[in-house]
Amino acid sequence: MNTRHTHQLYRQFRRARPSYFLMIAVVSLAIGLLALRSNNEHMIGLRDAVYAADKDNRDVESSLQHLQAYVTRHMNTDLAGGKTGVYPPIQLKYTYDRLVTAESEQLAQTNAAFYTTAQKYCEAQNPGGFYGATRIGCITNYLTTHDTQHQIAPIPDALYKFAFTSPRWSPDLAGWSLVTAAVSGLLFALSVIGRRLFR
Repeated sequence: MNTRHTHQLYRQFRRARPSYFLMIAVVSLAIGLLALRSNNEHMIGLRDAVYAADKDNRDVESSLQHLQAYVTRHMNTDLAGGKTGVYPPIQLKYTYDRLVTAESEQLAQTNAAFYTTAQKYCEAQNPGGFYGATRIGCITNYLTTHDTQHQIAPIPDALYKFAFTSPRWSPDLAGWSLVTAAVSGLLFALSVIGRRLFR
């Protein structure tokens, strides 16, 4: 860039009133703040959709993917928890409870089948014995000696908890409005300083 061109730009900059830059900065800041609020409200809507899908046993995976994609691309949508927030913020309580219930039902069926096997074994051992007197001890002994693993295996709940972090700046309406506000504010300050120095 040659000196003449730089001088022309400087003269045009000096002609611009500082109030123009201030007005642009204020309007851009207002738009940026409204866009940040809109980002947060949209995130809340997507988060509520995840909770609804979890409660109604619908497609939680798809809702989670939409939420994650939005949070990781927009400012002011943080779902990372932290010291003051709930951690982790997304907890699929109903999905987890349904899995625990299914495991419990499966265990109940397995235990019933195991008890039936023990009962048949003891009936074969004592075919003529009275049920209560001779077979209870046999069944108890069979249950304790043949299998001790008939309990619910711990289900890691971490697989049903999620936290997503939003970027510090995003190239959306909020991000560009804040950049415009910052640049306009800087130009306003330079314009005021320049007018005072070169009166």
